[in-house]
Amino acid sequence: MSHGPRSGLAAVSSALLAMSRHLEVRDVLKTIVASARELLDAEYAALGVPDDHGGFAQFVVDGVSEEQWKAIGPLPRQHGILAAMLHEARSERLADVRKDPRFEGWPKAHPDLVDFLGLPIRDGDEVIGALFLANKLRPEAGHAPCPEQEGGCGFTQDDEELLGILAQHAAIALTNARLYERSRELTIAEERSRLAHELHDAVSQKLFSLRLTAQAAARLVDRDPSRAKGELQQVAALAAEAADELRAAVVELRPAALDEDGLVATLRTQIQVLDRAHQARVTFAGHGVKALPASQEEALLRVAQEALHNALRHSGADQVDVTLDRRGGGAVLRVTDDGSGFDTRAVRHAGRHLGLVSMRDRASGAGGTLTVESVPGKGTVIEMEVPGG
Repeated sequence: MSHGPRSGLAAVSSALLAMSRHLEVRDVLKTIVASARELLDAEYAALGVPDDHGGFAQFVVDGVSEEQWKAIGPLPRQHGILAAMLHEARSERLADVRKDPRFEGWPKAHPDLVDFLGLPIRDGDEVIGALFLANKLRPEAGHAPCPEQEGGCGFTQDDEELLGILAQHAAIALTNARLYERSRELTIAEERSRLAHELHDAVSQKLFSLRLTAQAAARLVDRDPSRAKGELQQVAALAAEAADELRAAVVELRPAALDEDGLVATLRTQIQVLDRAHQARVTFAGHGVKALPASQEEALLRVAQEALHNALRHSGADQVDVTLDRRGGGAVLRVTDDGSGFDTRAVRHAGRHLGLVSMRDRASGAGGTLTVESVPGKGTVIEMEVPGG
């Protein structure tokens, strides 16, 4: 194909790599649109993801200023050329989109489009989006739009084939991003379910004990006031423990403020609360850690939470220490406790019981590694390392 220097193999490779770097759906859409517009020398590019109601769940543009985009108004509906691409799953290459019989006009602030190239983005038989370009630029005129009186520069068959390759990879990137976001939603749901179950068990036990103790105190008030006083003191202690359990669970259920506070501050805040809520001493120290990719920070936080849960709920530890240190361009998290420990050789049973499998999956998914050292009666050390960005 002969599209000039930007459309060689290196340019295609750069566009595909750019799409694979992002995991958030919105970021993937923006990268696809920007890559397509640059690669094929178009003045405008857009990508629409259809909803189930004749409109678009998401619509991303490139080449239009934010002010102009706001002035255009609501997102387009599925009609005209866009509907044809979505419903008939075929490409559209037009010398002048305004002369097509399906053209239905556009809002007053909408830019004037002439030559047009559009392709559906497909995942198997399902059309998951429509990618289109408009107004092929003229390289010899300093990338200015082609004059209308010249009939437009026009997109070529080579352009269509190149956009087809991009659309295929866009489908993969978009599908992967959707799966990633879905997996995050499921992970959050699983964690909330676990915490809810844990909260129910812990608080229910304490409330049951509190109820029995209060009943005993009521029976003793008249015949043995001193014992009744002791029972009431126990009621107060149980109520305080139940409040601590609730407070700790609420902190864990609250979404971590990674975006606003960063990993170090988020860990420090959560560990301070856990230290107050449990009899064990829980400490945190962070040294020289710089901002990491979002996926790695989230994985480090979740592994730290799981390891702390194990240490505080199952190991009987008196001391739990969490450190986060810089290592090269990345970071290493270490959670150490002086609890009961376990036999690492019995990894099948212990791995499931202590969540080691999920922790290893998190570490691997973030491009990192997880190591576990433990000896019965001598505590446990869980270490996770990530390479950074």
